Amino acid sequence: MSAWNEFKSFLFRGDVLALAVAFVIGAAFSAVVNALVNDIITPLISIPGTANFSSFQYKIGGGTFTYGAFLQTVINFVLIALAIFFILVRPSETYQKRREAKKAAAPPTTKDCPFCLMSIPIKATRCGFCTSNLPVSA
Repeated sequence: MSAWNEFKSFLFRGDVLALAVAFVIGAAFSAVVNALVNDIITPLISIPGTANFSSFQYKIGGGTFTYGAFLQTVINFVLIALAIFFILVRPSETYQKRREAKKAAAPPTTKDCPFCLMSIPIKATRCGFCTSNLPVSA
């Protein structure tokens, strides 16, 4: 197989495409959350005072430390993490738990042969592996 074919095979594997889609959606989601923080939450936090986070800075000698921008970035990160947790992770976990509960509640469709211990259909009267006659189950 040529290097080009191997590369195409790598690119079109399901996990690589899913990762690319997730990255693009994550970037778009980040932009939405950044807009929410910058345009709505930061002004709400500064309502009691007259502070604007982006203008917070500290000067030492000739250097200026813009800790307000850093603080705003930390707030963005926390809000993105919270949004991902409550919008994606928690509903996904709830869905998985419900799905597992449904699986557990479903009646079995197979049983083990008492002679050879192979898995066979529940309604079978003769084992397809060892051909033994099976006891009739009620």
